[in-house]
Amino acid sequence: MKQKILIVDDEVSIVTLLTYNMELAGYEADYAYDGLEAIKKARASHFDLIILDLMLPEMDGMEVCKFLRANRVDTPILMLTAKEDEVDKILGLELGADDYLTKPFSPKEVIARTKAIIRRSGQSRQSGNSTMKIGDLIIYPERYEAEMFGATITFTRKEFELLHYLANHLGNVLSRDQLLSAVWNYDFAGDTRIVDVHVSHLREKIEPDSKQPSYIKTIRGLGYKLEEPK
Repeated sequence: MKQKILIVDDEVSIVTLLTYNMELAGYEADYAYDGLEAIKKARASHFDLIILDLMLPEMDGMEVCKFLRANRVDTPILMLTAKEDEVDKILGLELGADDYLTKPFSPKEVIARTKAIIRRSGQSRQSGNSTMKIGDLIIYPERYEAEMFGATITFTRKEFELLHYLANHLGNVLSRDQLLSAVWNYDFAGDTRIVDVHVSHLREKIEPDSKQPSYIKTIRGLGYKLEEPK
């Protein structure tokens, strides 16, 4: 069965280009020209990846991403943006996008990113599904959730993958570059702020006091480690 890609862009030329190249690469492609249509299709059918433009009519890409994640649609998202502003890229990742690509781009690069994201998504679903308990934190990999003191904690896909990776390397110091490579699966040109932002979000969700973390420790000059609270 072919893997399915949903292409969301209001430029017909971009949709045509991506559809042609996705089908040439062996994927099944569907498309939407605005944010509301994208949400409707993403909720009605299973897709292996959503290629989502930032600037859309009806509802922009940020709002689409935020809505899908809030409604537990965890399909990987590759966000397209014509903007060079790093704030937009970081915000997209914070809202649950898995990757971003700045226009103009080459079809070969889109295909390469598509393969990497889908491969990473499949690996994360297949590996390490056993429940993990660290202090009062219980992690449920199969549900992309955790629990603390009976309360369920929900995460974006990348937040959870970062937490799961840290948990699988409990007590080990991991550099920001290691975490970028393992969780985001490609080089963000050394932009380790992405890791710092996601660690901050995790601390807000799992730490009793995010300003004095007892689970995710910063090891100055080296990186982060997850440990049993003392």
